[in-house]
Amino acid sequence: MSTLHGFLFGVYPYICLTVFLVGSLLRFDRDQYTWKSDSSQLLSPGLLRWGSNLFHIGILFLFFGHLFGLLTPHWFYGHFIEADIKQKLAIYSGGVFGVLCFIGLSMLIYRRIFNPRVRLTSHRTDIAILIILWFQLSIGLITLPISWAHSDGSMMLVLADWAQRILTLRHVDVEVLAGMPWPFLFHIVLGMTIFLLIPFSRLVHVWSGFGSIVYVFRPYQVVRARRLNVPAGNNTPPSQV
Repeated sequence: MSTLHGFLFGVYPYICLTVFLVGSLLRFDRDQYTWKSDSSQLLSPGLLRWGSNLFHIGILFLFFGHLFGLLTPHWFYGHFIEADIKQKLAIYSGGVFGVLCFIGLSMLIYRRIFNPRVRLTSHRTDIAILIILWFQLSIGLITLPISWAHSDGSMMLVLADWAQRILTLRHVDVEVLAGMPWPFLFHIVLGMTIFLLIPFSRLVHVWSGFGSIVYVFRPYQVVRARRLNVPAGNNTPPSQV
């Protein structure tokens, strides 16, 4: 088991991140026409409107919550908030947005499977990635009561230390991580697997969402009025020609 844990939590993360980055770049370079989410809104807009909004609101909060929660060093926030309070805030907020995301994702899966028109236009990978996300979200919700039972913040610090060591290419103590309850370990492995699958699925369009932030900082497009050639002797102003 120690060898398996060493691979899953010490080697597998780098495999997933490499495939995620290189695979996304290659897909953008070779198959730009597939760089989209293949919207089926015209086929059935009603359920999609609620499901998509709830899912995206929840998943965006969970993504950035995990990002900043795991990668922010303890010394950065330890002076003004204790680890146990930070963990309780994560449980409350993660629970609320996790339930919203779960409801929205369940609606999207139901629509994909049981709506005949949407089902005919769906790829197998579309349904598969939604089901994988559903399982990942379900396991994440299962970890909430376990985290509440260990609300001293110790489990959060172990997970954060592992994520920060992976990101900074430092040695990982997999034995400490392997001693955590199985839902946390399954949640980590499945989460990394999702990153592995992103370049090969519709989830690759998340890059476009983050790339759209660039448009906020783009300069305004300058549009100049075309000057018309006015015949000699015509006293009409150019703007009125």
